[in-house]
Amino acid sequence: MSRAAARESAPVEAPPPRETAVLFGHAEAERTLIDAYRGGRIHHAWLIGGPPGVGKATLAYRMARFVLAHPDPTAPAVQAARALTLDPGHPVARRVAVQAQGDLLVLERTASDSGALRTVITVDQVRRTVGFFGSTAGEGGWRICLVDTADELQYPSASNALLKVLEEPPPRCLFLLVSDRPGRLLATIRSRCRRLTLRTLDAADVARAAAAALGGAPDDAEIVQAAAAADGSVTRALTLLGGASLALRQKVVDLLAGLPAVDPNALHALGDTLGRADAGAFETFVDTLRDWLSARLSSGLQDPGRLARLAEVWDKLNRAASDVEVYHLERKPMVFAVFGLLAEAAQR
Repeated sequence: MSRAAARESAPVEAPPPRETAVLFGHAEAERTLIDAYRGGRIHHAWLIGGPPGVGKATLAYRMARFVLAHPDPTAPAVQAARALTLDPGHPVARRVAVQAQGDLLVLERTASDSGALRTVITVDQVRRTVGFFGSTAGEGGWRICLVDTADELQYPSASNALLKVLEEPPPRCLFLLVSDRPGRLLATIRSRCRRLTLRTLDAADVARAAAAALGGAPDDAEIVQAAAAADGSVTRALTLLGGASLALRQKVVDLLAGLPAVDPNALHALGDTLGRADAGAFETFVDTLRDWLSARLSSGLQDPGRLARLAEVWDKLNRAASDVEVYHLERKPMVFAVFGLLAEAAQR
């Protein structure tokens, strides 16, 4: 089966960050971590923030593997390093990939007794840090706690439990907190971390990362198209490459290009497609509309009236999308309603 056919038959997913060996577009952030580590006085907690899908967790795992594999920051390999690269065949890399590295504690959402993925990282999970940091470390004496993501900490209990450990860190410990929205975390957690913010990736880096995940070429026409539409997110590019998402996005873009005129037949076809599609396709539809609105909000800043109309449509779009997902409403009526609002806004 060709890669294109495979993408049509199943969604494309990137390897989990613990298994990802390469990172694109964040050489400067890697140098920041390496320089801090080999200086011998690395801060005990790092808050790695940035937009979703740009490689924050991948960077955190790279740092964790590097420190565990090179526990002496004065070692020649560390002093000469220009990136957090570790051979995938290294024992630490293999153990991290299969979640068997004893000196690495990962706090992430887990399955409940029913088998469903929890919506939060629970306080009981965070309390595991007490025993983890209280026990004797293994190779080299480093113990690392990676939180992916800190945004999902159960509030306020899990957040406060983590704060207590951050306030009294044991020797040779390292916290790596990943966050899509660092500004929403407890101020006291933020104040105890050194901030490292990752930028949005450019399209070329997104294409390289997506190609690496797929085993394809970064100049593949579909990968290039998806990368250009992904708004700097590798995760989003892979979502677009899964199933018919990329073709769906183009249909929406074509409809938007015709505004304020709207083709009812095309809207009917789009509504029928979304009615049969999975959640990823619906997310692609909504994201494409948000991108269109965002571009016009930016260009309409000198016209307060136009800005207000577009902002109103933005709010109504988000409320409608939320209602469809929460209450399992039909998607087709939303398609007509939203395009009616967009057409009206485009006429003024």
